Amino acid sequence: MIQRLQTLYFAISMILLAILLTGMDIFRFVTEKTTYAFSAFGVESRITGSPDSKTETISSTPYYIVIIAFILFTFFALMSYKKLNFQVKLARAIFYLYLLMTIGVVIASQVCSTCVSSEEVTKELGLGFYLIVAGLPFTLLAQIGIIRDKKLLDSLNRLR
Repeated sequence: MIQRLQTLYFAISMILLAILLTGMDIFRFVTEKTTYAFSAFGVESRITGSPDSKTETISSTPYYIVIIAFILFTFFALMSYKKLNFQVKLARAIFYLYLLMTIGVVIASQVCSTCVSSEEVTKELGLGFYLIVAGLPFTLLAQIGIIRDKKLLDSLNRLR
C-alpha cells in the first residue's frame, strides 16, 4: 500500500519543506541601509550599499528544528500505512499543524514589519514563503486520499 497516490502527496510536501533547510529567505524587510531576512535559521541583517556586505545574525532561533520535526512527523504518518485508522488521525493532525504553521508565518511577516524602526520599509516575500504555501494543498490531498482508501476498505470488509 506504499504505492498509493497520497504517498506522492506526502513526499512532495516533505520535499517542499526540506528545500527550506537550504537557508532561503521566507520573507525579508528592506530599508535603505539594511535588509532583514527571515529564514529557517533565524533573522539575519545584511548591510546593503557597502562593498563588503556584512551579515549579522540577530536572532538564531532554531526554526529548522521545527521544520525537521515536521518532516519526520510526515514521514512517520507515511510509513504507518498498515494502521489506516491511525494514519487518518495523523494525516488530519499534519494538515492542521501545517495550516497553523502557514498562518504563523503570515502573522510573523505582518508583526515583524512593525518591529523594524525605519520609516520606509519594503516587505518582500521570498521563495520560501511560496514553498510553505504550496505544500498545504498536498497535505490536504493526502488526507483526502487516505480517507478515500479507508472508506474503500471498510466497504470491502462489509461485503465479506
